[in-house]
Amino acid sequence: MDKAEIVKLRAFLRKSFGAPTLQVAPNSRSKEAADVALGEGKIGSITVDDEDGDRSFAFEMKLPVGRETLQAYLRKLFENEKLTIIARHKKTDSVELNNGPEFLGVISADNPKGSSFTLQMAILDIDLDDDE
Repeated sequence: MDKAEIVKLRAFLRKSFGAPTLQVAPNSRSKEAADVALGEGKIGSITVDDEDGDRSFAFEMKLPVGRETLQAYLRKLFENEKLTIIARHKKTDSVELNNGPEFLGVISADNPKGSSFTLQMAILDIDLDDDE
């Protein structure tokens, strides 16, 4: 990932989550990854996916809370009351995360008890072009 991509990814994630202080920085161990932070703490990571000749990115964030508190946790973390959790049709092990009407990603249970979850968000290179 080059510096220009890092800047575009930061702008995209800030807009998506409504979090103007969110930071994206190169990962020190891999040039194909970046770390995402909010305040002093790392909240997730971004990896490059060049499969099929199309460049895209995958944002992943662990959520250390149960299903009943997911929405409140995310709203507090990002200071954004527009974040909503929506059930997925015919799926019980995952939910969708939206910012108002905009779909952001899928949150999947890490275990059958649903005591922790992972947010996965696909970011296409064309998504980043909109933020220039």
